Amino acid sequence: MSTVKIKNKRARYEYQFIDTFTAGIQLMGTEIKSIRLGKASITEAYCVIDNDEVFVRNMSIEEYGNGGFVNHSPRRDRKLLLNRSEINKINRKLKTTGYTLICTLMFIDEKGRAKLNIALAEGKKLHDKRNSIKDRDDKREMARKLKNF
Repeated sequence: MSTVKIKNKRARYEYQFIDTFTAGIQLMGTEIKSIRLGKASITEAYCVIDNDEVFVRNMSIEEYGNGGFVNHSPRRDRKLLLNRSEINKINRKLKTTGYTLICTLMFIDEKGRAKLNIALAEGKKLHDKRNSIKDRDDKREMARKLKNF
C-alpha cells in the first residue's frame, strides 16, 4: 500500500502553530478512493466548530473516476472525529482573538484510514515572515558550506 501524504506547504509560512491535533475524517466511499490516489488538496482548507462538532471546509477531493452516479461533491463540509476534551480545548482557544484552526497534513494511517493533522494557529506578521525566509536561507547556506567542507 502506497503512502499518501498531502501537505499544506503554505501553512508554516503563513501561521505560527500553537497546538496540533490528529483527527479522523468522516468520508464517503468514493472520497477515500480519491484520497488514496492522491487527488486531494488542503491548501485552502480551514476548520470551524458548529454545534460542538468540528468540520473542515474548503478541502478539495476530486471526484473518483469510476464513481458513476454515486460520486461525492468535491468541496463539501466534512466532519472531523475528535475527542470531546480536544473539541472543548480548541473551542476555548478559538474564542481568543487571532487564532484559527488550519489543516497541515492529510495522510493514510497503517489501518488504511484517512487522518488529518490540524493546528491551532496564529497568523504571522510581515516581519515574522521575513524572519522565516531569512532563517531558511541561512540554514541552506550553512548546509552548502558544510557540504563543501
